Amino acid sequence: MSVDRRNFLKALGIAGSTLAMGKSFGSPPVSKSDTEFFGILYDSTLCVGCQACETACAEKYGFPLPETVPAAGELRETNEARRVVINCYNTSKGEMYMRRACNHCNNPACASACLTKAMLKTDGGPVIWREEKCMGCRSCMISCPFDIPKFEYNSPNPKINKCRMCYELLLEGEKPVCVENCPAEALLFGKRRDLIEIARTRIYSEPDKYYHEIYGENEVGGTGVLYISSVPFKELGLRTDLGNKSYPEYNKTFLYSVPLVLILWPAFLLGLHSAFVQGKNKKQKEEES
Repeated sequence: MSVDRRNFLKALGIAGSTLAMGKSFGSPPVSKSDTEFFGILYDSTLCVGCQACETACAEKYGFPLPETVPAAGELRETNEARRVVINCYNTSKGEMYMRRACNHCNNPACASACLTKAMLKTDGGPVIWREEKCMGCRSCMISCPFDIPKFEYNSPNPKINKCRMCYELLLEGEKPVCVENCPAEALLFGKRRDLIEIARTRIYSEPDKYYHEIYGENEVGGTGVLYISSVPFKELGLRTDLGNKSYPEYNKTFLYSVPLVLILWPAFLLGLHSAFVQGKNKKQKEEES
């Protein structure tokens, strides 16, 4: 069936307008001072692997309780029903534990990649996902260097799941449940700049106990969750190849082109479909008359 010239130009018009809009859809890198962000300091030398943090998180947000325990050589990942996990590693100083959850980057790649700003870096520091704004593109999952956001593939109403640093509790002046329930006090909550000073004090006070770096102080532009340990962080499964530049600074050119792929092509096909339907209806009316 043929498409008349007017309807075809309408299709091109839809695509063209989408192209013009494309540059405004990408979320530019956030530019905020990290000095007043809230964060969490995790001291792996104090962690006993009890999973109290996992249990508290699961109970608070209605997830299944942990069914497995940390064991060396068995990597446990976060998923759509588990926001925080504790893993055990064989290190140069014996078995040690490491926490895995969202790191709440100062300039998060997930928020920069989000076309609808469903993933948001809040003024207080937590990176949160907002269901009402999400279009399900999963750009946040692709862009995260820590592979944290998880998608509910088996749900009829899928959501993105990740640690929110108990954002709603923070608004009420309370601490994240993982911090509140850690019996070993391996987790400490506070202003990020204060946590960095505490971490430095611990390292300098016991130089033989600690590895002389704070993971997250500079990695990917800095993160809200900070780590100190007695061994190099690579031995505990943390990525050490990320550099100190935030990811949005690397990929902002690519991210601004993503809307053209996700929006322009479907809009163009929709325009063609509309043109075909209108042409078909017009032909049927002519035949009936």
